[in-house]
Amino acid sequence: MTHLTDAVSVSLPPAVPKPTSLTGQRESTLELWRDGGAETGVWECEPGTFTAVRDGFHEICQILTGRATLTTEDGEVTELVPGSTVVLPDGWKGTWVVHETMRKTYVMIDAVAPGGTR
Repeated sequence: MTHLTDAVSVSLPPAVPKPTSLTGQRESTLELWRDGGAETGVWECEPGTFTAVRDGFHEICQILTGRATLTTEDGEVTELVPGSTVVLPDGWKGTWVVHETMRKTYVMIDAVAPGGTR
């Protein structure tokens, strides 16, 4: 079965408080597909700051709208703008500062390899 969505204009569910927000942001997620250890969808978040940890999965994001600055625990800074693709591997920890409401597509893949090993 094919799953096709205009990720830039698709209506998302009502925004809810982001649990790891340091500034009271709200976010919305529309899951488009899930199968076993993989998931993809569209995510949107209001401006503000939140922490993130990728523990047990890898995330690949394509930024559609908005701007953000990512800072890793080690101080590496990455600027995200529309068209940016970013990979956050298993174990990534850091902070997102969303400067303009951001919308992205994402793919999350379980970090556990077949056979149960990492």
